[in-house]
Amino acid sequence: MGNIILLAILGAFFYWIFKSYSKYTDYSKEAFKNFSISKESLQNSDLGLFVALVAKVAKADGRVDALEAELIGIMFDDISALFPEPQKTKDILKEIFNEQKDISDNIGEIAERLNDAIKRDKAKQHQFMGFLIQLSFVDGEVSKSEESVLASIAEAFEFDPNVYHAIFDQFEKMMHNFKPKANINDAYKLLGVSENDDMDTIKKAYRKLVREYHPDIIKSQGKDDAYMQEATAKTQEINQAYEMIKSHRK
Repeated sequence: MGNIILLAILGAFFYWIFKSYSKYTDYSKEAFKNFSISKESLQNSDLGLFVALVAKVAKADGRVDALEAELIGIMFDDISALFPEPQKTKDILKEIFNEQKDISDNIGEIAERLNDAIKRDKAKQHQFMGFLIQLSFVDGEVSKSEESVLASIAEAFEFDPNVYHAIFDQFEKMMHNFKPKANINDAYKLLGVSENDDMDTIKKAYRKLVREYHPDIIKSQGKDDAYMQEATAKTQEINQAYEMIKSHRK
């Protein structure tokens, strides 16, 4: 009888640990419903640290291009929607991003802090690393400076080099095989617009499609690398069509 009671107590204890930990590993409104929104609390959260690393990767080649800015803006929406005060959260995340994008000497420190926060969750670590690699490929090519930043983050994450290179190589192969729309009619068709529409209408259609197909760091939790690759390819296809139309209109 005593052993049964002891097992029940131990079972309840481990269940409590699991519940307490799992609420921080799952990104949902429920997990953050009691989160106190401040710059300090967000900076020290794993999502705030991740935004800081996104800033490093996005600015690694010296500029944040239009598509990167579009995707990062959507990422702010995705993350801030989880918190009790979305607009306040979004404003602070933007502030963190803008501060961190021009600081290059603390990449390892921030990556190590994020690793300390998530290293018990290898799946989440994998998703974060995959998203950062995806972001570096979204403009069509990866610069040497972007590769250097990614390598520094992977090292701080204590990420398996073989796994890192496998993810990187998959994205590289996908971009190598990417074929833009052959002609302007295909580009209009992809965006669901016509040559008679004005640029405002076309831009709205473009932004709607990018938002629909963008790689989502929140929803990607638990999904395989193919999700990010497919989202990246579709986003790139939409962007190429939009750029083709813009060039044609000029």
